[in-house]
Amino acid sequence: MQRAIELAIENVRARGGGPFGCVVAKDGRIVAEGANSVTSTNDPTAHAEVVAIRKACAALNSFQLDGCEIYTSCLPCPMCLGAIYWARPARVFYASNDRDAADAGFDDSFIYRELELPFHDRRIPMRQMMREESLKAFEVWKNTADRVEY
Repeated sequence: MQRAIELAIENVRARGGGPFGCVVAKDGRIVAEGANSVTSTNDPTAHAEVVAIRKACAALNSFQLDGCEIYTSCLPCPMCLGAIYWARPARVFYASNDRDAADAGFDDSFIYRELELPFHDRRIPMRQMMREESLKAFEVWKNTADRVEY
């Protein structure tokens, strides 16, 4: 956890980035590190956890983080939480909480509220289209014998 916090502080001081750091560890050793690089890369998905997950998966040559632990300087936001669940680590440890982040100007509570709304009432409207055509992709997937399940 100490390293995740150091990454967060270094990221602000050295790179002008967001105050978030993350470490992925396996068997007691660090596999990958990540710091928030949203503004430096113009990538809204480049949160510390996502960066660290991507690097760890590449280092482990796997799309899942079996047996890994994630140490993050702050409670993961909704996007990072989704990435964590898809990566399937053994456990997650966090330092600061969502209220601490909100006090610093990083308030994700509106996303949780948006998720509870019907699609058509959300701040960014969502409309379904071409559903029938899109079902072909799932049909092809289900009929592919050598698919990689995840």
